[in-house]
Amino acid sequence: MHFNFSHFLTVTFTLFAIIDIVGSVPLLLSLKKKMGDISALNATLISGALMIGFLFLGQQFLNILGLDVRSFAVGGSIVIFLLGLEMVLGHEIFKGEADNKAGTLVPIAFPIIAGSGSLTTIMSLKANYDELNIILGILINLVIVYITLKSLTTIERALGAGGLTAVRKFFGVILLAIAVKIFGSNIAAFGK
Repeated sequence: MHFNFSHFLTVTFTLFAIIDIVGSVPLLLSLKKKMGDISALNATLISGALMIGFLFLGQQFLNILGLDVRSFAVGGSIVIFLLGLEMVLGHEIFKGEADNKAGTLVPIAFPIIAGSGSLTTIMSLKANYDELNIILGILINLVIVYITLKSLTTIERALGAGGLTAVRKFFGVILLAIAVKIFGSNIAAFGK
């Protein structure tokens, strides 16, 4: 393994843009309201395990299931689409889990943090960058994820009820657009 600062920065910023934890704050606040609480540590550790696991075993795991990356991305895009729809319309699609641990895993750790976009990006980065640079990029992003999840109450207070509603609907539309883009760019492979 070889560390390269320039590659490390590229990987870190690429993952930051794909994970988009800051853009997910309205969705996370909405889920927090439903679930009562989000375990920042558990969500961070689970999503980190998924990302690092996918770095080393992603392709083999999908092969065992008879899936390809595009099928995985389409499935994740449908979940993201439903979350966006829920935010825009204000109707509950995902029921609050009585067990917060289940909600921490789905939909927070997957697909919000370690979604099909981040997992497929990690697999793509592996083709161009050393694994050490990717692991370090993942770890930096996990620190940002943890800090953001721990700060949700502060962010919620700063925005206020009206600000939260406006931001939630705005980012709901953004999530819908992201889901449609992921779906559209991957669904074409099924016709071939």
